[in-house]
Amino acid sequence: MAGHNKWSKVKRLKAVTDSRKGKVFSRLSRDLTLAAKSGGGDPEGNARLRTLMLKARDANMPADNVDRAIKKGTGELPGVVFEEVTYEGYGPGGVAFIVQATTDNKLRTAKDVRSAFARQGGNLASTGSVSFQFQHAGQFLIARDRSTEDALMELALEVGADDVLTSEQGFELRCHVHLFDKVAHALEERRIKCASSEIAYIPTSTVAVTDPALAKGVAALQDALEDIDDVQAVFSNEELGAGLAEPA
Repeated sequence: MAGHNKWSKVKRLKAVTDSRKGKVFSRLSRDLTLAAKSGGGDPEGNARLRTLMLKARDANMPADNVDRAIKKGTGELPGVVFEEVTYEGYGPGGVAFIVQATTDNKLRTAKDVRSAFARQGGNLASTGSVSFQFQHAGQFLIARDRSTEDALMELALEVGADDVLTSEQGFELRCHVHLFDKVAHALEERRIKCASSEIAYIPTSTVAVTDPALAKGVAALQDALEDIDDVQAVFSNEELGAGLAEPA
C-alpha cells in the first residue's frame, strides 16, 4: 500500500502483472507528455523528462511509446490536453488518502474518484483537510546492495537533500520537491539504481489499523482508486498492526 510502508509498496509494484502493464505505460505516457510540454523534449535540458525516461526504460516501455508521448508534449504530434489534479479524502477507519491524477476531463475524474471513496466506505474531502498530515517531498529508496549510508550522506550534503534514513530493507533519501531532479541526476551519475523514486506525500502522522476487516477495507479503497484510468498515484497514512500483511 502507498503511505508510510514504502518498501512494501515497492514490492507490490514490482509484482505488477502483464494485465496491468498497459496501465503503467499509460501513466508514464501522460507524465512524459506533461514533462515535455513544460520543459521541452530534450532530456539533456529537461531533468524531469530524463528521470521519467529512465523509469520508462526500467518498466520495459517500448521506445516508440516514449517517443510518441514526448512528441505530443512538444506539439510535434496531436494529442489531448492533460492537466494534473489532486484529491483528498478519508477511507475506512479515518485513514487519510491523497490521490494524484492526470486528466483531460476534471468532471469525469472527480466523479470517478468520489464514487470509489463512497463505494468503499470513505468520502472525498475538501482541499487542505488531509494534506496537512503529509510531507510533500522527493523520495528515493535504495536497496542495501546498491550503496552505503556514508556514500548517500555525502551525496545528500552535496546536493542539499534533507535526510537519509536507514532501515533493514535499505536507505531512504528525502529532498525538497524542487531538488528532485537534481538528486535523481546525482544518483544517476554515480550509477546508484533506485528501487523507487517519486515526488511523494509522506505521512507525518499515521492511523493504526489493527482489525483485519478494516485493513481489507483500506486495501479495497486503494485498489479501487488505482484502477481509475486517470489516477497516477495514491498515498495513504495507515499503520498496519503486527500480522496484517500488505495486499498482494
